[in-house]
Formats: sequence, C-alpha cells, structure tokens
Amino acid sequence: MKWLYHRAGAMGVDRQRLGVMGESAGGGLAAILAIMARDRGQVPLSFQCLIYPMLDDRTGSLRQPPPHVGVFAWTVPDNVFGWRSFLGQQPGTDSVPVAAVPARTRDLSGLPPAFIGVGSIDLFVDEDVTYARRLIDAGIMTELHVVPGAFHGFDGSARETSVARHFTRAKRNALRRAFGEAPT
Repeated sequence: MKWLYHRAGAMGVDRQRLGVMGESAGGGLAAILAIMARDRGQVPLSFQCLIYPMLDDRTGSLRQPPPHVGVFAWTVPDNVFGWRSFLGQQPGTDSVPVAAVPARTRDLSGLPPAFIGVGSIDLFVDEDVTYARRLIDAGIMTELHVVPGAFHGFDGSARETSVARHFTRAKRNALRRAFGEAPT
C-alpha cells in the first residue's frame, strides 16, 4: 500500500481514493490491512469492501454455528484448517495475536467506510454481521448485505443466478459511491 500511495501520481492513481477489497480469507486480509493502515497512519484508505470475509478465528473452534450454516463450500473443518494455516497455531486460543484477527480488534473507530456482503447460510454470516454491527457502533459508515439462502462463494459458483447478479450490482454500486461515481 505504501508503494502505491507514494507512486500514485506517476501511475495516474488518485491517492485520496485508495481502498482495499477481498473475498473470504482475502476479505479478512483486507480488513487487517485497513486496521493496520489506520494504526500506522501512513496510508489513508477511503473504503473497504469485504466479501464474505473470514474475520474470526473462533468460528468453528470455540463457537459452533447453527446446523444449516456452513454446510456448502466452506465448512467448520475447512475454517479451522484455514485459521491454523494462517496463524501457525490452533485458532480460538488466548495466545492468538490480536493483530491477525479483525474480530479480536477492540477499537474499530477511525476505519474507512465499509461494504460487507455475506450469504445467510455462509459459515461467516454471524461473524460478519457482528463485525458490521461493531463498525456501525464505532461510527463507521457501513453497508451490510446478507443474501438470503446464499452460501460461501455463491456469486462465483452460481454467478448467473438473479441473487448473484443482484449482489454483484450492489457491490459494484457501493464501490462506485465510495469512489465518487454514479451507481448504475
């Protein structure tokens, strides 16, 4: 981010309109990046777009989801494996570094506006809704979309469905609004 920020002018990039975006584990990394950017104060971000982000290592390790959630595409064992691979240790323990897990970050104030999208039967639905609520409580402009009946990665694997098309349009319009363009 610092590299892009310092070379933005030469690259024709407006450094006042930089944002982060990611899906799944990448959504979690985008959230971590937004928190780090705020904490370090070196690169001001104007937006974060988090698509079914993986935000809380305790999902599936300490907290079990409802039986209908996390059955398709990304399951509890997948999640525990993913977090263990990322953290290099068992997820859900007190020794997990807070900086590696967005949901464990206490202070969410001062972060850029956020778009968060997740399906209602995605394993991440509870952690994503909770994170969105915490952002709102911290005074962060937050747009949350919980897509009825949608599973993890639905917009990629079922992209021709009306639900996926509607979600993609909502995401695109949020990005347009964030960067000063008219929604379509």
